Amino acid sequence: MAAAHLTTMPASTTTRPRRTTRSRRPAETVVTATVCAPLLKQPLPPGRPREWYVTHNRRLKAMRLAIALLDTGVHHPATADNARIRDTAERIGIHPPSDTTCRMVRALIRYGC
Repeated sequence: MAAAHLTTMPASTTTRPRRTTRSRRPAETVVTATVCAPLLKQPLPPGRPREWYVTHNRRLKAMRLAIALLDTGVHHPATADNARIRDTAERIGIHPPSDTTCRMVRALIRYGC
């Protein structure tokens, strides 16, 4: 899934006709979205306990699922039941999440951490 990068352009670069009189208001800003390449993955730090790696990967998976659900219009945790979260996981091509990961997805949607 590609990340979107927002850039701003002055309104004068758009195709709107220019005004002949000067306005005292500041120029409007047009926000456009450009698609960027995904970030490169870095290796995880060695020497941590196994539980750290498990929870780290669980958080990453929960964040991917929460983003996918928000993109599809699920903005309330009550509408994100386990079945919907697992259907979303299948649609974006990741393994079905556990009940713990589903709870984490709902917490991310609720609190936005």
